[in-house]
Amino acid sequence: MTDPPTSPPDSAGSAPSETDEEIPLGQRLFDRPFLLLGACIVVMFVFFTGWGLWEIATLPEAPLP
Repeated sequence: MTDPPTSPPDSAGSAPSETDEEIPLGQRLFDRPFLLLGACIVVMFVFFTGWGLWEIATLPEAPLP
């Protein structure tokens, strides 16, 4: 029996397939807009809640008349 014909290698040699490469975290996040929206809402909630609690905790005592 003869071997089945194989395709010739491309001019750059054997290019790595895209399945071997890891997709960066930023690209995965930007590929999912609702996940990005949720992350933004969580970050803003934590930031502004923390800021508000810090302001309340550091308020000087009010002088009463």
